Parts: sequence; C-alpha cells; structure tokens
Amino acid sequence: MKAISLFSGGLDSILATKIIKEMGIEVEAIHFWSLFSPATYQSTVKKLSFFTEKLRVFLHIEDITLQLLEKVKNPRYGYGSCLNPCIDCKILMFKKAKEYMEKVGAKFLISGEVLGERPFSQRREALAIIEKEALVKGIVLRPLSAKLLEATVPEKEGWVKRGELFAIKGRSRRPQIELARKFKIYSYPSPGGGCLLTDKNFSKKLQDLLSYSRDFGVREVFLLKIGRHFRLSDRGKLIIPRNDREEQKLLEKKEKTDTLFIPLNNGRKCLGTGSLDVEDIKLASQIVASYIKGGFHPKRVKVISSWGEKVLEVPPLPSQELENRRLT
Repeated sequence: MKAISLFSGGLDSILATKIIKEMGIEVEAIHFWSLFSPATYQSTVKKLSFFTEKLRVFLHIEDITLQLLEKVKNPRYGYGSCLNPCIDCKILMFKKAKEYMEKVGAKFLISGEVLGERPFSQRREALAIIEKEALVKGIVLRPLSAKLLEATVPEKEGWVKRGELFAIKGRSRRPQIELARKFKIYSYPSPGGGCLLTDKNFSKKLQDLLSYSRDFGVREVFLLKIGRHFRLSDRGKLIIPRNDREEQKLLEKKEKTDTLFIPLNNGRKCLGTGSLDVEDIKLASQIVASYIKGGFHPKRVKVISSWGEKVLEVPPLPSQELENRRLT
C-alpha cells in the first residue's frame, strides 16, 4: 500500500506524512515548486531533502511555474488577501498529485491541511470545491483534521485507522507542536512565508505588471524578485539592484530590447525594461542619479539601449516624485 503526500516542508505536512507512515503505509512525498517561492529551486531541494530523509520517504519535485502563472493571471476562484489564487493553485496541485499517484501505483493522497487554518483555502466549502474540481473526492486524507471531515476511501477501506487520526482545527499551532513532541520531531520551519503571492510588496509589483500587460512570462516574474522597481510610464519600468548579487542577476536576465543605465561615478548598473522613449530614459536616469552618492548636483549616467550609447547629465529626481514612482 502506497500513498502520496503533498509535501510543503512545513510542520503540518511533516506531521501528516509521519502519521500515515507510522501506520505501516509506504509514503512518497511530492512538492510543487514555482518562481513564486521565495527560495530557489536548489535551496528548496536541499531543505526538503533534509526533512524527507529524516522521515525516510522518497521526494519528488515538480516545477509548476508556467501553469501557476496562468492561474495568477486568470483565477477562476479569485484571490486571497493579496494576489494569491489559493483555491486555483490547490486544484492545480491536487490534479498533478493525482497524476503522479496513478503513475506510481499509489492508492490515495495525503495533505497536511488543517480545517480553518487558512481563511481562504482551508474552509470546509473551499476543500469541497478543490476536491471536486481536481477529481480527487474521497482519496485525499487530511490526517490532522480527519475526524472533523467526512470519512475518505482509505478510512472506509480500513487502510488507515480513523481512530488514530486527529481533529485539529483553527489557526492555533499548539496542537501541532504538541504532536511534534510526541513524535520526537524537534526540527521544523516556522509557519508562513512560503509563497510570494501572499506578500504585499511582491503583490504590489505583480499588480503593476498585470495592470499594463498580461502578456508576460517567467523572466518578468523572476525580475519581480530583484531590486527596487519604479514605474516610468505605460511603456516600461526601471529596476535598481540593492546589492552586487542582485546586479549580477539583472545582467544575466538582460535582453536586447532592455536599456542599461550605468552610473559613471559610482553605483550599480540598473535595468530598464519595455519600449522606453526619450522621456522614459531621462526619467530613469534621474532616478538612477538619486541613488548616486554626492548630494543633489547633476550626475552622469551612461545609457546603453537598442538606439546606441550616450551619456546624460541629469539632476536626481525630487524625493517626493521618487517615492511616487517607486513600487517597492
């Protein structure tokens, strides 16, 4: 008997996996990563491997960036508190998990979801919608809240013992922490922070992007995670890196149609995206000048675009206008 655990790497998914594994069932973990994760793919693999090795379960990871991006642009069930289409995202993940379950010959899915823990996607009504749309009704076992929910196929068939499952609900973490102690699980990440779509600053940049164009892809999402963003006009924006690492990432993602702004005295290279005109370039140069040390006198900024190269001498942008242009 085999089950597939949707594994976020948080305490809830660790506990859900542990509970079913303790019943003698073989468990595999599946994790869905996307660019909307604050962590890189490589660091995610390293972190999750640490926990799955302790649990002694096989880990399978899938990149769902492209599919999730479409849900972000056009969510059927709307957004949560920010630009998080949690219900649509859950439907996508359960569909993918079911495909993997059938591929490896497993019988049911495990989820660490707790009834009422998330106000948008973990309400009883939302769970029902997700199961119906993902075609997984009856085969998703939520060990932490199972006694509060309708019995699933694995419970009805006697594959798992319902009496050894739990009735946890709400946002308090105390029951899970106590359960972790019982299982001698002492190492687990703090809750929250697993999705940039729930982050207000990131969502502000993403909303700006959606407002001007829905025809964007992975590169644009990647750039949202880097530096300070300034809206120049409906034609494009400017990104200023905060450190050398961000500067390097910007340069790696630069395309031929982008415009490069290089402070000639000191400062990091900045990137302009979109079809910038003369006024956009002047404004962007002024913003770049605002981040060059040396007071409020004019600064020299080298501009490299598809038109060629030139050096502009411009004054820094007034602080209030700078703040008005800044997205984050």
